Amino acid sequence: MSATELLALGAADLAARVAGGRATAADVARDVAMLRERDRLGRDGLNAVVHHDDAAVAADAAAVDALVRDGTAGPLAGVPVAVKDNIATLAMPTTCGSRILEGYVSPYEATAVARLRAAGALIVAKTNMDEFAMGSSTEFSAYGPARNPVDPGRVPGGSSGGSAAAVAAGLVPIALGSETGGSVRQPAAFCGVVGVKPTYGRVSRYGLVAFASSLDAVAVFGRTVDDAALGTEVISGRDPHDATSADVPVPRFRDAADGALAGLVVGVPREFFPDSLDPRLRALCDRALDAMRDAGATVREVSLPHTAYAIPTYYIIAPAEASSNLARFDGVRYGLRLEGHGLRDMYEQTRSRGFGAEVTRRVLLGTYVLSAGYYDAYYRKALDVRACIAADYRRVFADGVDVLFTPTTPSPAFPFGAKSDPYEMYLSDIFTVTANLAGIPAMSQPIGRLDGLPVGGQFLAAHFDESTMFRAAFGLERALGPEAHR
Repeated sequence: MSATELLALGAADLAARVAGGRATAADVARDVAMLRERDRLGRDGLNAVVHHDDAAVAADAAAVDALVRDGTAGPLAGVPVAVKDNIATLAMPTTCGSRILEGYVSPYEATAVARLRAAGALIVAKTNMDEFAMGSSTEFSAYGPARNPVDPGRVPGGSSGGSAAAVAAGLVPIALGSETGGSVRQPAAFCGVVGVKPTYGRVSRYGLVAFASSLDAVAVFGRTVDDAALGTEVISGRDPHDATSADVPVPRFRDAADGALAGLVVGVPREFFPDSLDPRLRALCDRALDAMRDAGATVREVSLPHTAYAIPTYYIIAPAEASSNLARFDGVRYGLRLEGHGLRDMYEQTRSRGFGAEVTRRVLLGTYVLSAGYYDAYYRKALDVRACIAADYRRVFADGVDVLFTPTTPSPAFPFGAKSDPYEMYLSDIFTVTANLAGIPAMSQPIGRLDGLPVGGQFLAAHFDESTMFRAAFGLERALGPEAHR
């Protein structure tokens, strides 16, 4: 089997092949390195991969092969996984796509990464991202922009664009990203792959560099729904290192593939289908809904009346939390340090040179809304609206809706430089931020193409009901078949 054929296998099939002795983890490690260079996924090409350590991967592969010989291989034996550059790993730098952390290697590993390793996965790369996860296009990276494998002249989405590109390019079947307002679902839609944001608390945030702590989540890309379900299942569960991780059972998400769509109630929120939505994108969503109806699902219109306030609410809460979280990057403890005339000047020099324009913009905005005289006018009011948005979702799910279906983004991937106005860029997340504000699970999967560019459809479910969300996703994937990529 050629390198391309081996890496084209789904995660479960690849793990079964390695566990059954029909391939080795060493084969996988070699093939990943070959494909990365051949297809130029590094900084000389798609710029999806910013760090790799082939020697460390080879050593990990040898350890996995030893477990296979002992009959103790895990469910991801030999499966290559890429990890976003803001998730801590021991073998490669964790720099958050920023000059201020250039060369920084974490002394500990994120829980999600440790669980992947325990399952037999090979952590083969760290991927490009918008600096400190602040962006919707992966144009705001100190390493330069990542490129979309479908059309290298367009963005892969963000902030987890490098991970999305690595999956779409065939380097890995599973990748980790982080979600604060759609940073996995939006690039998944742009690159034609699956992206899953679990319920807040389902996956430990230990080892994820904080952007907005009440919104952040470690999330999963997969080439297929099955890949994403397997990856999500492996990394989920209570973690004593993270007080916000929930002590709730972790179902076998892949078992949802056996569930039919018959009897499923799919809600369609009218606020996510405005008159301004591209009619061709609406037609693809209608096709997906028709496929679900034909498979036995019930589709009904619902309302989420506070959706209109989601973007301004998000862009008050997230920068406010970011301004607090990023205060630690001051040149004293780790990362970049530029000398100045005294302590204050050292802070100013380090942070001014270390942070890019978008991070600076959001830190300034967050500091402003938390300042005396403005906290009640902006931040407290945003928290009240956030509660209203969450209440909208609770009401809809309590009224008998199993999942909601919406477009993931208002458009396909856009060309580099097309959105120079920050507010216009922020609107790329208009359909995704509410899930983070409400803390509910959500995912994007391919539903078709416009002008050759992938389009994603989004499912949202009630808190900790990922199983129903995956049931819907598996059903839609089956119902659309190859049409999901046409």
